[in-house]
Amino acid sequence: IAATHRLSSPVIFKLMYHITAFSWYMFVVKSLAAKAGEELPPGIFVYGGPWKYLTFLNLLQMSFFGVAAVNDLQLGRKSESTLNRCKDLLFAVFAFPVGTFVVLFFWTIFAYDRELVYPATIDTFFPPWMNHAMHTFVLPFLFGEVLVQPHVYPQAKHALAVLGLVGFAYLSWIIWVYISAGIWVYPLLGHFSTAGLVGFFILNMSVVTLLYLLGDMLNRHVWSK
Repeated sequence: IAATHRLSSPVIFKLMYHITAFSWYMFVVKSLAAKAGEELPPGIFVYGGPWKYLTFLNLLQMSFFGVAAVNDLQLGRKSESTLNRCKDLLFAVFAFPVGTFVVLFFWTIFAYDRELVYPATIDTFFPPWMNHAMHTFVLPFLFGEVLVQPHVYPQAKHALAVLGLVGFAYLSWIIWVYISAGIWVYPLLGHFSTAGLVGFFILNMSVVTLLYLLGDMLNRHVWSK
């Protein structure tokens, strides 16, 4: 409490924003965990549980907002701290590009044919508010973070290397699920040929890269002064 009194008003505002975001994600994760004992719709979570879906991995943004909140409590030259650099790296190469991609990818495919990404049978398991919690409300929190504080982006070559590593790791997981269980994480993938899958994955990584560059551009535009 004593430390909080020594924080400036802008820092307290940032801290409250990060605590709010962290608490929201904790609530969502807790609500998802509470459904563990319920009867699942056919074909859902057959292998790898919910963590084979990028949406659930996206909820790990809770970790980012937790790190950001702890970083706000640091006194002194926090910009030079390891925790602050870690916070900026998480936002630059994971939270913003991946979170934004999840929202754009999900609602684009959902609008075309929801059965390809979110079958109607899931509605009996996940209420509408939970669907929006995982696929809509992610975006306002991310853009709010852009406005709340500036972020130091790493060198582009280093950031894109980390982003490529994250993308390759998730792609490997998707392929492993298919090899092990004979199912695609998303029904959409079953409609592609091998060449089509390669092209689709390259397209997705290109979009994520562009979203990374968008985050960098927004950060510089908002905080240029």
